[in-house]
Amino acid sequence: MLENYKVPVEKLKNKCDISCFDFETTLDLYPLQGIIGQKRAAEALEFGLDIKKKGYNIFVSGQSGTGRNSYTQSITEKKAETKETPDDWLYVHNFKNPDSPIALNVKSGMGKVLKKEIENMIELFKKEIPKVFTSKEYENQKSVLIQQFQNYTQETINHLNEIAKEYGFIFDQTDRGLISIPLKEGHPMSEEEYRSLGPDEIEELRKNSAKLSLETIEIFNKLRSLEEEYRENLKKLDEKMVLDIVNFNINGLQKKFTNNECVIKYLDSLKGDIIEHISKFKTDKNQEMSNPFAMLQMRSSEAFFDRYKVNLFIDNSDKKGAPIINETNPSYYNLIGRVEYKNELGVMKTDFTQIKPGALHQANGGYLILQAKDLLTNPFAWNALKRTLKINQIVIEGLDKQVGYVVTSTLKPQPIPLDIKVIIIGDPYTYSLLYNYDEDFKKLFKIMADFDIEMDRNEENVYKMARFIAAHCEKEGLKHFEKSAVGRIIEYSSRLADNQTKLSSRFNQVVEILYEADRFAEMMDEDVVKLEHVEKAILQKVYRNNKYEEKILEMFDEGTLLLDVDGEKVGEINGLAVTGTGEYSFGKPSKITVATYRGKAGIINIEREVKKSGSIHDKGVLILNGYIGEKFAQKKPLSLSASIVFEQLYSGVDGDSASSTELYALLSSLSGVPIKQYIAVTGSVNQRGEIQPIGGVNEKIEGFFKVCKLKGITGKQGVMIPHQNVKNLMLSDEVIKAVENGMFHIYAIKTIEEGIEILTGKEAGTKNEDGDYTKGSVFYLVSKKLEEFAKDEEKDSK
Repeated sequence: MLENYKVPVEKLKNKCDISCFDFETTLDLYPLQGIIGQKRAAEALEFGLDIKKKGYNIFVSGQSGTGRNSYTQSITEKKAETKETPDDWLYVHNFKNPDSPIALNVKSGMGKVLKKEIENMIELFKKEIPKVFTSKEYENQKSVLIQQFQNYTQETINHLNEIAKEYGFIFDQTDRGLISIPLKEGHPMSEEEYRSLGPDEIEELRKNSAKLSLETIEIFNKLRSLEEEYRENLKKLDEKMVLDIVNFNINGLQKKFTNNECVIKYLDSLKGDIIEHISKFKTDKNQEMSNPFAMLQMRSSEAFFDRYKVNLFIDNSDKKGAPIINETNPSYYNLIGRVEYKNELGVMKTDFTQIKPGALHQANGGYLILQAKDLLTNPFAWNALKRTLKINQIVIEGLDKQVGYVVTSTLKPQPIPLDIKVIIIGDPYTYSLLYNYDEDFKKLFKIMADFDIEMDRNEENVYKMARFIAAHCEKEGLKHFEKSAVGRIIEYSSRLADNQTKLSSRFNQVVEILYEADRFAEMMDEDVVKLEHVEKAILQKVYRNNKYEEKILEMFDEGTLLLDVDGEKVGEINGLAVTGTGEYSFGKPSKITVATYRGKAGIINIEREVKKSGSIHDKGVLILNGYIGEKFAQKKPLSLSASIVFEQLYSGVDGDSASSTELYALLSSLSGVPIKQYIAVTGSVNQRGEIQPIGGVNEKIEGFFKVCKLKGITGKQGVMIPHQNVKNLMLSDEVIKAVENGMFHIYAIKTIEEGIEILTGKEAGTKNEDGDYTKGSVFYLVSKKLEEFAKDEEKDSK
């Protein structure tokens, strides 16, 4: 009977047939370009990078190590090479509204040119304009204006004095302007003479002064007009003298940017501001130094010229194609940029030269690649990114945090238009959360590139895997691999995928073996990596990580953990679970016991009662109620109390892979038929008694085999698995050899009936026309026990 369920040796592992390889070492192969087995993700990425509509940003979904980062970078670089290099961006002073610096864009490489030209031009003006005002031509024209003004002024004053004398006054020029002084005997009255005047004389002077003021008011207005006209003429003279040099230089610069309206407009406003502030250019530094406050004056004078500086905000002069920015710390400010401040006498101040770009600015016109975990764990960053993508422009705004300083000046830089493709890389769980709970996400990230963790193990992909190894050898300077070593890598990849028909897409785990096998080949002074080096790399990787497993095995060996691997027992069975630390997982057998007795409590999951089980495990136990009820409670109500427990389990349990195991122990306890302790069991079960597949089948089988080795191989031991898991078998050579020699056995089953027959050696039983099970079968004995429980319950209830 057992032979019918044994898994043939050839199905325990899908060995790689290296005779099909048309190469001796990977040196004979053309290195792989691109990625293996990710057609769906590659096509999605290609499409997402090509489409230029709003909202078609990309979320790259996949587990770590599937090549999602490297392939995304690779294909993005290829796309970027075909695109135009984006413009340079500059921030300049806004002469009309200083709090809102102007953003200018110029062709890539021209930002440096514009900045240098303007800086040189301002330095030229600072040197040449003062020379204009020391020239003979300027002095002559200015002297003419001064002379004219003085003549007009003197004539007016003479006219005023003629009128003033009629009222007994004369006008005198002082620092405060023209003042009237009383006359005495034709001469200006002294202060002593004024004090000696009597009240009547003073009153007379006051009346005459009032009359004089009324009569001369128009003349004084004319005098003020003459002064204003004089100052205006001086200003016009200054402008006229510098206009030629200013126009010549600015017009020449405008010709270099003929097609750039924003630059031409800025240069026009720059010219206007220079003309308006000519006096700042006339300063004689030698005169400044003679001033007691020379340093402060020089600092103030130089600070004025900061308005003519140019902030080369984004410089793409050294780039070819579109930029690709990988922002590893996507904080709020690192994304959208910031306005920095400088401390001036204890007060934080800023200007347009302190505006700093963020990753969005640097990637503008190209691609921004972000890690979902980094983005979502930075406060405010995710919302800032969404807002930027929605409004299609980058707005630099502060978070208004209290920084302990008094900020006296704030800026609102002009926003920069956004032209970008954002690529976020994360895992499927993060994608699901964002898609379901963030309304903006599905509108802004319409492309999902889904990287699989496995691929088909077909001839094409096996050959590509060999070329992948060749590519890594070339890229990383590794020794090339013999075909036997490549074959072992293929088998290792299938083991990682837990499937004979698949290869793992978690390439980082494969690459680690490549590096480590290369190291062992080097230590053994070999020119190429051989099968033995790959085997050693795999074994050493296990050894570095399996300390916990060895401690568990020690506890089995010492008898600290109780487990029988021989004999038969009622209500006891060996279940299998997977545990581990970090990247290493291993199978751990556990004794499961069941106690059954009369009552109405049903099946009690002790793990659940003490809150040591997960919801899926609880579900598996509840399924047992359904199975028992349907099989054995069709004639009479079910009167059963049963407790199920994983013995010596203190860390908790979850998953339903032990549900069939628990059911076998329950049936054994009810029937009184013992279970073979040398056969461990794994498998899920549904209410119909159909066995369902589980995970970690290789680890579970190998885990029980190791315990059997410790306690002694008898030749009867083995593991019973769901038939669907046969395709997942990629067992170690040691286990396969034991099976070949008849010392260990793997059984694959489809139903509980098949399993109970293997475990007990008795027929499960079938129902006859009366609904009774075959006499003497396991189910017959279970049915009789439950009938006894039911009768006893009826008696007690009466």
